[in-house]
This record gives sequence, structure tokens and C-alpha cells, in this order.
Amino acid sequence: MINEKLPKIWYGGDYNPEQWDKEVMTEDLRMFKLAGIDVATVNVFSWARLQLSEDTYDFTWLDEIIDKLYENGTYVCLATSTGAHPAWMARKYPDVLRVDFQGRKRKFGGRHNSCPNSPTYRKYAALLADKLAERYKDHPAVLIWHVSNEYGGYCYCDQCENSFRKWLQERYTTLEKLNKAWNTSFWGHTFYKWEEIVSPSALSEEWDVDNTNFQGISLDYRRFMSDSMLECYQLEYNALKKHTPDLPVTTNLMGLYKELDYFKWAKYLDVISWDNYPSLDTPVSLTAMTHDLMRGLKQGQPFMLMEQTPSQQNWQPYNSLKRPGVMKLWSYQAVARGADTVMFFQLRRSVGACEKYHGAVIEHVGHEHTRVFRECAELGAELHKLSDKLLDSRVLAKVAIVFDWENRWAVELSSGPTVALKYVDEVHKYYDALFQQNIQADMIGVDADLSSYDIVIAPVLYMIKEGYAKRVEDFVHAGGTFLATFFSGIVNENDIVTLGGYPGELRKVLGIWAEEIDALFPDQSNQIVMKESWGELEGEYRCEILCDLIHSEGAEIKAVYGSDFYSGMPALTVNTYGSGQAWYVATSPEPSFLQKLLRDLCQNKGIHAPIAAVPGVEISVRSKNTENYLFLLNHNEVEATVELGDFKAANLITEQNIENTVTLQAKGVTILHIN
Repeated sequence: MINEKLPKIWYGGDYNPEQWDKEVMTEDLRMFKLAGIDVATVNVFSWARLQLSEDTYDFTWLDEIIDKLYENGTYVCLATSTGAHPAWMARKYPDVLRVDFQGRKRKFGGRHNSCPNSPTYRKYAALLADKLAERYKDHPAVLIWHVSNEYGGYCYCDQCENSFRKWLQERYTTLEKLNKAWNTSFWGHTFYKWEEIVSPSALSEEWDVDNTNFQGISLDYRRFMSDSMLECYQLEYNALKKHTPDLPVTTNLMGLYKELDYFKWAKYLDVISWDNYPSLDTPVSLTAMTHDLMRGLKQGQPFMLMEQTPSQQNWQPYNSLKRPGVMKLWSYQAVARGADTVMFFQLRRSVGACEKYHGAVIEHVGHEHTRVFRECAELGAELHKLSDKLLDSRVLAKVAIVFDWENRWAVELSSGPTVALKYVDEVHKYYDALFQQNIQADMIGVDADLSSYDIVIAPVLYMIKEGYAKRVEDFVHAGGTFLATFFSGIVNENDIVTLGGYPGELRKVLGIWAEEIDALFPDQSNQIVMKESWGELEGEYRCEILCDLIHSEGAEIKAVYGSDFYSGMPALTVNTYGSGQAWYVATSPEPSFLQKLLRDLCQNKGIHAPIAAVPGVEISVRSKNTENYLFLLNHNEVEATVELGDFKAANLITEQNIENTVTLQAKGVTILHIN
């Protein structure tokens, strides 16, 4: 439970009453009650109003807002406002301003505009957090602290460059070790003084986001920037905890956001929160995977859905309305996958600037007689009814998929073999193959304990960090099933190739070695040809992107390539290692191949879907003690019928008993308490 003060699924979102006349808030509070809103996130971007000058603070307006919310039955998620510094600070202390990838010094404006290594920014951000915590430490309205907002964006200023050198000294201790780790003998890049190292930007090693001359320095700069922003967060975290040790602290993450290593950040968040903004054409399974990834950051602990839009977004190229039922459907998708809150950006639409056309519970018309408000109120009533049953329940899975941000950076910084290789896409292919069959999976980092899983899948694990290969060997030897794919085991954590044959440190457990890697053009493909049928796999299947040319070193060859000069070479292998198996998929197969392969692997481990799959219907199970709750989410434009088999259940929303089948209306949701 996030905070026992409010023992239910929290319902609410970002609220900025300081942007309007006071009379508006009175009307808003009336409508909050109609909609079931019980939590408001306030003070997200109010630094300029809280701190008028270097020595002048004003909290009276915030006092009034928090008091008024609480008096009307609305609790507070209290933000620290440090996501955008005040204009006076930028004018007086230009060290707070970032330098961009092109080497240009920014002026005041926008947000995410603070240098994470600015002494001024760090000083005043931590001081503001301290003052807020001291002032509101005993206020009964405050449920949780919300530090800054959506951290992100890199800086390339001189103070970041100097801090980067210090970070490198702590990591490598000597220039000799750094030169070896980066292989600086290439292109005469040997460093003899720490001061010779410069940030990798458009002025030095990189020419766009994922193209660099030296992967070692670019990879380390990404680690450094992620760590720098994490240090800023920690300064505020510590200031808050000094006064409110029992209040949880979070910051809103952004799902698959590339620039920060969220597994590292997760260690310092009391609860994970994130902002979910899929577009109308985002694959349903990709959103599900991202929810599962956010849940996996803290090993299955329920998370907060901190932001979503009630309907329209404003920053995508094409900002479609959420069709009737979709807001509720997507909200329940988050709950089904582990969310213990449903919150929006925003509760009332802004009247000006770049978010005035971003959807809200209360639209510009200013009353409750809108389609969006009616849907929000309906969801609020349902969540109030369901909360005591679903709250703090967990999603349990016996299959895990490995996701690693540093590996992602390394894959996409790699100078070859193809620009078509996208790490998230390849991970999603394996997740989707399970999703389409109603088999749940955890998304885990490379530090996760593997012993609770029967199957671990590690797509494109290009980078093998120290000790990970041994952990995989131990997992397989003890009876686990491990699956790796093409372009795995190539380099160490410094992006230096492991010599002796690919897949490097995984070679022993997989029982293969890869001699070459062929990159296929977008209009090219090859075939995976089964040597004989295995489970549901038979015949041949299309493959693309990359083809590893591998040789067996004890692994059984299950399938071979069908064409080109490497026709007949292994494309799918399995190696018995101890009591378990290690599989290798040497290319990127078509979806039907992966669905059949993973279904067979799951069946061999006794892992079965709770109910038979129906196209377009998503399922998830949350469990608490001996109680199980089955979510059925119909993403189709037409109604769908789901066979329940032997399950006898009660519909939590309608309280009706259900047997045999459930019919879901288009975009409909049913939550079943399973006996």
C-alpha cells in the first residue's frame, strides 16, 4: 500500500489552481466529488511562484490550495516544483542553463532546462525541497512526495564536462585503465591527462543521437548523465526524508524513455510512478509491456500510473480523441498490470501555452456535462467499489524477459551491422508472442534474481556485464530454460568485443559459436527451416534483419537457414546444460514462429494461459493471498466472447456470478474474482 491514509486505488491527477481565479477552484472541488477524484498532484511547476528571488519565498498560496483540497476530501501528491527553474535564477546564475548537443548555450525557457551539474541548481533545488518538507511535514493531506517532473535531456556544458572527468576517475581510477577500457589506441585517442577528455557531442565524437566514433566514451556519457540527474533527485529525496521519513517519495518516469537507466533509478524511489501516453495506433502489447517493465523496476511491487490523458493529447503529430470506452479500457489495463493508482494530466485544461489543448477531466467549457467527464465519473465510482479487493495485489509470472538500458544504449550506438536493429522492437517481439497467448511475463533487469522463474528470455543481449554469464549458467544448470538471440554476448560492459568467438561468455551455456553476422536489406529475408517438427513448429518461417552464422559445439540443431550461401547452417539450437536447456534463435523470425516456439517452451515447463486466447482480448491476473482477479480487456471494435472453461467467477463490477463464457462489449472491461 502506498500510504495507509488512503487505502484504495487513488484516483486523480495534476491540478494547477494557481493558474485561475479562486472561484474556479470552488467549482472544481464540486466536480471532483462528482467524478470520485480523491488525489490531486499540485505544485509541479511553481518554483517561480514559491521563490520570488534568491532570499524570498512565498508558500501562503500553496497553503490555501492544500488546505482547501483537504477540507473538501481531496488528498495531495505534493511536487517539489524543481522541473523548471525561475527566470531570475537563469539571469543571475547562468550556470543553471544547459548547453545542447550542438554546443549552444541555452537561454531561459521551456522546461528540463537546468544543468544537472550546476552547483546553483543543486543548491536551490535541495533547499526548496527542504523548505517544503519542513512546512508540510505534519499536514494530513500529503500522501506522497513527487520530486521534479519527468527527468530527462542531456547537457554538454563545461561544468558537466568537468564532472564527467571526476566520474571517470571514480569509475576507472587511472588513465591507463580508462585507455584500455575505451580502446583509445584506435585513431590515436590515447589520453595522458584527465583534462584532455571532452564530452562526446556534435563538436567531438558524435554526429547525431546514435552515431559515434567511440562507443566507450559515448556509452559512459550516457551512464554519467543518468547518474547526474539521479544525484539531483537524491539531493531532494534526502531533504524530504530528513523531515518526513515515513512519507513515500517518487518521481514520474516515462516508460521506455531511452536516456535514463530506470533500473538504477528504481533503487531510490519508494514507489515507481510513470506517465503513459500511447497514441491511437500504439500496439496494445507494447503498452502492456511498458506497464510490466515499470512493475518490474521494483520486482513486482505495485506502481503508480501518475499521468495519462482523459482523452486528447497535444504533442503527438496526430492527436486523436480517445474513443468512447478507451480511457476506461486503458486505465484498467494499467491496473491489470500492477497499478494501484489511476491519475491524469490534467484535472482542468490550461487556458494558455503549449498544453491548453491537452485533454482534462474538466474541459474548457467548465462543467460536468461532457462525454469525457461522464466517463471519468463512471470510472471513479467503479474504482471506489473495487479498491479494497484489488489494492496491493500482485501479478505473478513464471516467465521473465530481460531488459537493460545500458545494453540498449550499446546496441544502438554500435557502428553496425545494421541500422534496422532496434532493441525495444526485438524485445517487444518476444513479449508480444507471449501476450498473444495470454501468458504473462515479468520484465526484469540484469540484476534480478532468476531463481523464481522457469523461463528467462534475453533478446539481443549484446552486452554481457560482469558475472551475468555465470548467473545464467547457474540458472540453466539448476533446471531453468534460457533463451538468447542473435547479436548476443558480443561485448563487455565497456563495449569491447569478447575475443574467442561470439557469443562470448554465453558460448559455454549455449553450446554454439557464431562465425559471422549477415545484415539483410529491408527488402531481403531468409527462412528458418525446421529439420523435423518440434511441438507446433514445422516447415519453414520467414526471418530478417540479422542472421548469425553459427556452428554447434554440442547444441542440438533444431532448424537451419533455407537460402543464401549459409543455407543449411543452424538457425535454431538447444543445448542441454545441467538439468536445464539453453536455446539460441540466430535471427529475427516472423511472429508465428515465436508464438509456437514460446508456447512449446512454456508447455514443457507446465506454464499455461489461464484461459484460451481470443484475438484482441487482453488478459492479466492479479493475486492477493489466495484470491485471484482475472482482467478481461476487449481492445476490439466489436464485442467478443471469452470461454472461461471450468472457472466459476463473480464479476467485480456488476457483482453477478459468471460461468462458462463472458461476452465483452467493444472496448469493454470485465474483472472476475476467480474461484
